Amino acid sequence: MGFGAMHLAGFGPVAAAARTAALIERLTPQRVLLIGIAGAYDTSRHPVGSALVFDRVALHGVGAGEGADFLGPPALGFPQWPAQGETQAIEDELPLAVPHGIDRVGRAPLLLTTTAASATAEQANECLRRFPAAAAEDMEGFAVAFACALAHIPLAIARGISNPVGERNPARWNIPLALAAALRAARGALEQPHWEPPRT
Repeated sequence: MGFGAMHLAGFGPVAAAARTAALIERLTPQRVLLIGIAGAYDTSRHPVGSALVFDRVALHGVGAGEGADFLGPPALGFPQWPAQGETQAIEDELPLAVPHGIDRVGRAPLLLTTTAASATAEQANECLRRFPAAAAEDMEGFAVAFACALAHIPLAIARGISNPVGERNPARWNIPLALAAALRAARGALEQPHWEPPRT
């Protein structure tokens, strides 16, 4: 089965949200699959060169303050998007569709989208303190999920692991291996005619 229409989402949450919304309006897809790379919080469990498909995606970095003083939308008392019609209120987490038949070893509970990638182990640990279920970190997943949620289009995310979260030394990254793994996971996802709907 082919990939259908393939398009770049851009780098970071702002570009990814704007680009996804524009593509959805132009192409009116029945489903969306986001493919790319991510850092893993535990590379002994999710090593470089493996790939993950996620159950949920969350956002860290939009709110008030920084570091230990940061407050996200739930703590501030208002959502990023209010409940309207069929769309539930969106705060800092969204469910994802999961293709049937995906090996459970290749599934992870949570992908954490950050507005800036963790640059140190301390920053990675702070993210894990706030989102202990997070298996990996990226910079676009929640933005694409937000656009898909507003359009009521199922989204699945496949990410190849390229590095440990917080590691900024390129010598410890392997982007080609991660992209190859993501591509294999994406092909597996697209071979499935049915995707589990997001669990709200």
